[in-house]
Order: sequence, then C-alpha cells, then structure tokens
Amino acid sequence: MGQQFEPIWAVGLMTGTVLDGNIDVALLKTDGERVERFGAYTLAPYPRATRDLLEETLQQARAWNFEGPDPAIFREAEEVLTRAQSEAVRQLVESAGLAMADIGIVGFHGQTVLHRAPRPGCLGETRQLGDGALMQSILGCKVAYDFRSADMRAGGQGAPLSAAYHAALLRDVDASGETAVLNLGGVANVTWWDGADRVIAFDTGPANAPINDFVKGLGLGDMDRDGALALSGTVDEARLSRLLEHPYLAAPYPKSLDRFDFGASMADGLDAKTGAATLTAFTTSAVGKALDLLPKRPRRLVVCGGGRHNPAIMEMLGVRAGVEAVPAETVGWRGDAIEAECFAFLAVRVLRNMPISFPTTTGVPEPMRGGRLAG
Repeated sequence: MGQQFEPIWAVGLMTGTVLDGNIDVALLKTDGERVERFGAYTLAPYPRATRDLLEETLQQARAWNFEGPDPAIFREAEEVLTRAQSEAVRQLVESAGLAMADIGIVGFHGQTVLHRAPRPGCLGETRQLGDGALMQSILGCKVAYDFRSADMRAGGQGAPLSAAYHAALLRDVDASGETAVLNLGGVANVTWWDGADRVIAFDTGPANAPINDFVKGLGLGDMDRDGALALSGTVDEARLSRLLEHPYLAAPYPKSLDRFDFGASMADGLDAKTGAATLTAFTTSAVGKALDLLPKRPRRLVVCGGGRHNPAIMEMLGVRAGVEAVPAETVGWRGDAIEAECFAFLAVRVLRNMPISFPTTTGVPEPMRGGRLAG
C-alpha cells in the first residue's frame, strides 16, 4: 500500500445501538494495516441519567426521521456523551501507564441515533452524535470522527465499517477463506476475506436487538440471559419459515440494516420461551442465508460482540446456519473489545489517508477515505 508507516498507539471508542449503558474503550498499536499490539480495554459505564437521555434521544430521532431541523435533544446528548467518552479515554490511557501525549489519535465513533440504508435512486442517511472538535479540545490529541457520512454521500451503505479491521485480524488466523468473522451486536454482520485483496462484508440480519426488546417488553429483564428462555422454548417453525421469506435476506450484498429494521414484533403473540426461541432461530437462520451468498461458504465463524455470550445463539448457529461457531477468544481475540479496537484501527487509516470502506463492503463506487479529523 505504498509508503510504510510506523505503528502508533490509538484509542478506539464504541457505544452500540443496544443501549447497555457502557462505553467500550480500547488501546491498539497499529500502522493501519497490521495490529502490532493489543493494549488495555475497558467498559466505562454511563451514569443512569445519561442512559435515559440517550434512550429519549433515540426515540426522538425516530420521530424526526431526517425531516426538518435536528431535535434540540441532539445537542444536549452530544455534549454529554462527548464529555463522558473523553473522560473514559483519559482514564483508560492513564490506567495503562501512558499519557495522552503517547496517543497518536482517538477514533470516536459517536452514538448512532438513526441510520437509513440507500434505496434505488435515493442516497442513504446516517446520524452519529459525537463532537470531535470538543473531544480534541478536552484531550489535546487528534480525533477522527464521523466515519460514515462520506461513504453514504458517495452512495454507500455506511456500514459495516469493521471489514478492514476484521480482515487485518484474519490475516494472522486463517487466510484461506474458510473462516469468516461474525459480529453479533444489535444487528449481525459478517466479514469474509479471500486471503488476497477481496474483502466482503454486510449485515446479515438482526442479532440481539429483537430478542432484548422482546424480553424487555415482557418485563423479564434486559436480555435473554444465558439464552435460558430460548433454550427452554420450542421454535415456532411455521412462523420462522414465514419470517425467513423477508426480501432482505435474499438480496445481494452490499446491504445494511438499522437496529429497528427487524423488531420484537416478529414474535408478537408468542409466549416468552417460544418467542425467544423463534427470534434466536431467525437470527441464526439469517446468518446461514448470508453465508450462502458468499463466493465461498466458510466452514467456521469466529464470533465477536455480545451475542457470543448467548449459548442459544452459538448452538443454533451450528444447527440453523450449518457452520462451526467459535467465540473470538478461541483464536486469541478479545470479543468484547473488537468494535472499539476497530475504530482505533480506522482512526489510524483516517490519519494516514487510507481507505476505510470498499465496493464489496459498503457498495461505494471505489475504495473510499472517510472520517473527519479534529486537531
């Protein structure tokens, strides 16, 4: 890729669309192509008031739907979360025995409040809240932010952006195309790499979001903890086969989803156990359909994101998706840190003018640089 760069320390930040109340913060030493060292990683919890503010912001964002001026709550939420995440960066860096002066750049993803994929003849739109200039002034080091907008202005999906990082990780694990990476957050996305220069990535369908929302809606907690409901339930096979006719699942990649594109309403009328089992079967069957779209169907999935902690999902990936599924830790990765590490990695690429999205990952016409730089 041309000129050689020295690896630098970068910090990556991620807060997912599943509002678990945590900021993921990770240190990574990289040149934007290879990972030299995994640094410290932490989950920094938001105060309850901030979580409530973000919940309200997401609701108002859906009502706004890109029409008219921004809701006033956006500015309030943006400042609160930027300050909270800046503090989380400083604390992690200092706890690792480093100073902010040792950090080359921070990758600040921000909080996605709305994402609308492109449609024929219509560009997609996305909105992440995060004030890169404010973070730069607080921390005194360069900040890369707004990673998705340029991609979408060029006709891309704006997601998934994890592909470049997943491919860098696969390089040291399996370059045969037999192994792919599956990330299970609110939405599920897969990355496949052929070992040369072809990286394919797209959203396969929902992951934890509908299951969490279904369980929450019944007043049974925040999630199907340990997959207990799904494992004790029986899948409604007739409902599942109807759900699997959704046109998204057969559509060619590149493609992406918003957290709310597949909702808990898929399980309307089902009891807790049947509903959880059926939603889990849908998530994993959708992954199977996604693998069928790849140039070569992988035999193994390395699973990262919160969904890998759900034994029902991991078991059903074998049964419903017909693939061996192993948690990220089995290949030496940190499954909870990967999304935050990814934005550290992408920030270094932004700093060095390297592309962060590609025709086979987001559907842009050519490899695209992206992100904005503060500092």
